[in-house]
Amino acid sequence: MLTYPNIDPVAIALGPIKVHWYGLMYVISFIVAWWLGRRRAWRVGLSNDDIGDLIFYVALGVVLGGRAGYALFYGTEQLLANPLWLFMIWDGGMSFHGGLIGVLIAVWLFARRRRLGFFQLTDFIAPMVPVGLGAGRIGNFINHELPGRVTELPWGMVFPQLGGPPRHPSSLYEALLEGLVLFIILWWVSSRPRRRGLVSGLFLLLYGVFRFGVEFVRLPDPQLGFIAFDWLTMGMLLTLPMMIAGIALIVWSRRQSVDYPPASEPQPA
Repeated sequence: MLTYPNIDPVAIALGPIKVHWYGLMYVISFIVAWWLGRRRAWRVGLSNDDIGDLIFYVALGVVLGGRAGYALFYGTEQLLANPLWLFMIWDGGMSFHGGLIGVLIAVWLFARRRRLGFFQLTDFIAPMVPVGLGAGRIGNFINHELPGRVTELPWGMVFPQLGGPPRHPSSLYEALLEGLVLFIILWWVSSRPRRRGLVSGLFLLLYGVFRFGVEFVRLPDPQLGFIAFDWLTMGMLLTLPMMIAGIALIVWSRRQSVDYPPASEPQPA
């Protein structure tokens, strides 16, 4: 059994001003995504300034879509009882699937503004998304969120807020799979020109597979429990369409042309 690290969820406290690790993880992930995007901006004909604008669009999509998605998918009762609860971001949290919808809308708007192909842009963004996913899951772990089910495995942890027997550190599983592993795969696949839609399809499929698998060892959301069969969770239900869409997009990409960069990679001065 491993000892759960008792990390203070508040990273910085200056009087009444408190900066939580969870929020800090979002900031870090956007900075890293901005840096990674600048390294490959030339491949889609964007400037470094364009990358800053794109990150701004994506950040809005993540925050607005993530909160709205959580309210609709996981907090319907609270939302109906008090519509203002939607804006109480300290109570409840964010939904990945809602954030994904928000990002897709933001990317569509940005693509129209820059006259880029939608899937050309999603293929560019997809390898950077796991950075935010991994950082967010680490934030969940620090916040004592998303505990797993009881386990006898040697790396099981006793979560302070639950006590009792050791549990799977499911948020760390997700940080590893949805964050590190997914980033390595997508960054490698996208390192050379691919058919349009392939990278986006791989992201949807692989994220879906990883998330669906971890849901078997993660506790279901307490306000919802199991949706059906004593094992189907809301996370699984929302992830199934992603996997189907990912497979469909990969098949569709086989009929698309390869997205070659508009110009050669700029050489250092």
